Amino acid sequence: MRPDPSSAWVLKQEQCQPRNLRLRAAISRGYGLTHGLGVLNYASRMREITPRGGGEHHLFLPEALGESEAFLEFQERLSRVARVERPVLLIGERGTGKELAAARLHALSARWQGPMVELNCAALSPTLIESELFGHEEGAFTGASRRRQGRFEMAHQGTLFLDEIGNIPMEAQEKILRVVEYGRFERVGGTRQVQVDVRILGATNVDLTRLCEEGRFKRDLLDRLSFEVLTLPPLRERGGDILLLAAHFANRMAFELGRSEMPTFAASAQRALMTYSWPGNVRELKNVAERAVYRSDSNVIGEIVFNPFATLEERPLPDARVQVSEEPVDKRARKPIRFEEALMELEMELLQRALAETGQNQRKAAEALGLSYHQFRWVYRRHRKALESALTLEESKT
Repeated sequence: MRPDPSSAWVLKQEQCQPRNLRLRAAISRGYGLTHGLGVLNYASRMREITPRGGGEHHLFLPEALGESEAFLEFQERLSRVARVERPVLLIGERGTGKELAAARLHALSARWQGPMVELNCAALSPTLIESELFGHEEGAFTGASRRRQGRFEMAHQGTLFLDEIGNIPMEAQEKILRVVEYGRFERVGGTRQVQVDVRILGATNVDLTRLCEEGRFKRDLLDRLSFEVLTLPPLRERGGDILLLAAHFANRMAFELGRSEMPTFAASAQRALMTYSWPGNVRELKNVAERAVYRSDSNVIGEIVFNPFATLEERPLPDARVQVSEEPVDKRARKPIRFEEALMELEMELLQRALAETGQNQRKAAEALGLSYHQFRWVYRRHRKALESALTLEESKT
């Protein structure tokens, strides 16, 4: 893997680099130089490692940026298990960086000089996965004009990363189980045993134990693959990393656009970034930060667009301001509802109050709530039907 071309430029910006790297004595605990460098790399510094005694092979550790407690604990667990020659499962929501974590597991392992081969199991039909994994012999099926190696052979003496592993059909799971146990398999249409030495990493955003209960995933295979299970923290649990990551992505975008000055986020933009729920996690944050830099003519970014599909036109109505609910916080907390339900209820209440006090003027309601119009529209769309029903009911009473 090659470093991002903008890395050198970004690393010059000292305000993007957290001072507290929290090494936690990684090297002194016996992780070794490679693993110590992995912990050092928390601050997104691309470290170049050369083999002991020199040589031509160079490895660039995949970047990982963050300083929150949840992030550092995850990276420490990752560095610890990287050196162990056992399978690892990566569990996380979409956009949390499972591919990046897999690349770091490989880079920090004893197999770092070997190949890392990836396969997105969700991108292939069930009939093609087996051929992709194990290869096929000439004439094995229509169109198989020559022998073809599968991903297991390509990853010999290296790492095989199976993304969306829950999508693998049961037939292929049985063959994977034999590879994990005995290190050998047969190509599709073949009878000769192929011996391989491969470390397997799997990733998913679904509950594999539930799939086992439903008969859609082999329990024996799950037991073999789950020597260690690493759960990637969602961005909403990494509050201290949001502005750090936003600045990092904004700097990279500015460099790509050929701008000479580093962009910064205004206080209102920072508040918007910190209060957003980030369902798409780091991947969504990257898009939002880059879009904000691209659309801004100034180096100070004041407007954040979370939903690029939001409608831009709305008729203006008289100005007004909104008062936040005076209901005590502790009273809300005592309600026996889930956090998401409480959040939706609060959003609905604030929207109703703002719209009522601004004569249903969405732009003025957004201003009264301290939101940009695009942010307001994104929240409004989540409650549109309920708001319209409530308004109709209120009008019928009058």
